[in-house]
Formats: sequence, structure tokens, C-alpha cells
Amino acid sequence: MNYLKDLEKIININSYTQNKNGVDEVGNIMSSWLTPLGFQMTTFKRELIGDHLLFKTAKKEGKKILLLGHNDTVFPQGYFESFKEDDEWVYGPGVCDMKGGNIVALQALRNIYEKNKEIINIDFLLVSDEETGSDDSKEVTSSIAKDYDYCFVFEAAGANLELVTARKGVGRYIIKIEGKASHAGTSYKKGINANLEGAIKLQKYHELINFEEGTIINVGKIEGGIGINTVSPHCELMMEFRFDKKEEETRIINEVEKITSISYVEGTKSHADGIIQRGVMEENDKQLELISFFEKLTKQKILTERRGGVSDANIVSSCGTITLDGFGPFGDGDHTINERALKSSFEQRISMMTKIFDYYQKN
Repeated sequence: MNYLKDLEKIININSYTQNKNGVDEVGNIMSSWLTPLGFQMTTFKRELIGDHLLFKTAKKEGKKILLLGHNDTVFPQGYFESFKEDDEWVYGPGVCDMKGGNIVALQALRNIYEKNKEIINIDFLLVSDEETGSDDSKEVTSSIAKDYDYCFVFEAAGANLELVTARKGVGRYIIKIEGKASHAGTSYKKGINANLEGAIKLQKYHELINFEEGTIINVGKIEGGIGINTVSPHCELMMEFRFDKKEEETRIINEVEKITSISYVEGTKSHADGIIQRGVMEENDKQLELISFFEKLTKQKILTERRGGVSDANIVSSCGTITLDGFGPFGDGDHTINERALKSSFEQRISMMTKIFDYYQKN
């Protein structure tokens, strides 16, 4: 399990998304391990965040595979930085999310390189801003996704080593409401209460939730007004919505725009700015056929699960590439100081991925 020493090396480097130097240092180390395996690196240089790195191999006839990971983690310097281990677990920022997954991919690639003396048709993209929403890297990821038959994402596995076949899509809105200020005691009727409009709109947005369809609406932050004795002249709502189906994405966008356009408090004016941060990753038959093939190839049962959280798998899947996620080790406590990954799951995942990679070197 010498690869755990490699994991320790990159865990002990702080690679908080905003720490460009740390993220780039991790990228340089990954490059020093991948280039001896025949990978050629393309760097997407960035000024304020870490560089995105694409490692490419020679292409021959056969399926083209993209491996996908990220080098950034969530903790600023000085909070949670050290690696440790016991008989069963390794601990540290990124051991499961997702430096541990990157090491699984790396070790499986080393195994097939040692066996075949080359690697073909497998590329590896490591981005630097996944933990903050991939707002920069998603353009890079989307631009290359169509070049591949399959994408394997090395986020953490499920508790029973499940692969991930579906992830909710995520959209975000900022709703800005304009009213009119007035003295609440002497001139209340002269004012137009933006906060009241915001409260009514919040309830209307909440009514769009459909748990049966997997659709969640959350207005997570509200700001408004200028003082306790003043009718509020402005209000702002920050909303996130998550959805399991493309049809629900369309419904929510239409309904949010409709609700926003209505003035429930006469005289208010409202405007909504929204984005789809990541499109939905829906389970499909092609994924399940591929998993069934992997079961025969590896002679093991592969379980699957759907997750409410998002990853860069959403981006590639939205481009039409057959995408599977959760190829990393099993871990828990991610995004907390209790993050850990199960040692035995590294062995299981590396073994499985070695067999899968090796097959595509010959077929």
C-alpha cells in the first residue's frame, strides 16, 4: 500500500480552492507521477485559482475514456491540514473528497502501465475549483466531454462501494425587490414594503417543492430594510433549487420567473437573476449496461446509488457522455474535520479499476 504514502504527501499540502499556490503544488506532484506513465500535459493557466490540468495519452482504435478529478479541498490554511492513519482508516482533508479518488486512478494507471508498458485512449482531467462550484472549470470540462465515449469520476464511493448513476441538478437565483421607504410610525401608508413582498414570494417559491419528483427549493438567505422604524425599500432573496429531472428544471424556471413578475404588494418591482450551476445527471440504460459489463469483467457485484449532492459528473453527463461517478474509496465526514477513508476500499477500488483500464487497452 505504498500509494498511501503518495496520498499522505498531497494531503499534507493545503489546497483550499482559493490557495492557488497550494492547488498548483498538488497539480505539479500529480504531473510528476503521471508523465512517467506516458501522459502529455496541457495546462489551462489561471491567475486567481489553481491551473486546470489535462493529461492525455496516445489514441488508437477503441473506446476513449476520460478520468475526472479535482485537486482542491474546502479548508483554508490553518484549520484542518494533517494526514494520519490507524489500522482501518486514513484521515485528512481530501482523503475521500477527492485526493483519495485521484490516488485510486493513479495507482490503477500505474498497474496497467507496468503490465503493458504503455497507456492508450485514457485521459485524466484534474480541475482546481470543484469545491466552489466549478464556475471556471466547467467550460473546460464541457469543451472536451464530447471527445470521449465514457467518463469515470473518482468522487467517493458509497458505504457499500456503490457507484453513482444520478445526481441532482442545481440552480440558483437572486431575487431583488424594490419598494419605497417611509417612516413606519408617521407615514406607513406612503411606503411600499419590499420585505412584505419578499415574505409572500418566499411562500410562493416554497410551494413549488415536489418531494415525490425530487425537487427541492430553499431560500437560504434574506436581506432587506434599513431600520426597525422604516418601511423597507428593498429586499433580496437568495434561492437554490435542486431537481432530479430535466422537466422539473424547466418547470421551476418558468414558475420562479412567473412569481417574480407578480407584485403581491402593490408598487413593488422585482427582478430575478438565475443560473443553472450544474445540470441534472439522470440514470440511463447505457450506464446500467456498462455496469453490467463491469460486473462480468471484474466478477463482482456492483451496487449503485443516486445522490442529492453534485459533482463534475453532472457537467459531463449533461454533454451526453456516458458518465459514472463514485470510483473513489469509501469515506465519510467530508467537508468536516472528521473526514476519513477506509483503507480496504482503496484496495478494492484499485483492483476493480485496474481490470477495467486493462480491458480497454486491448479492446
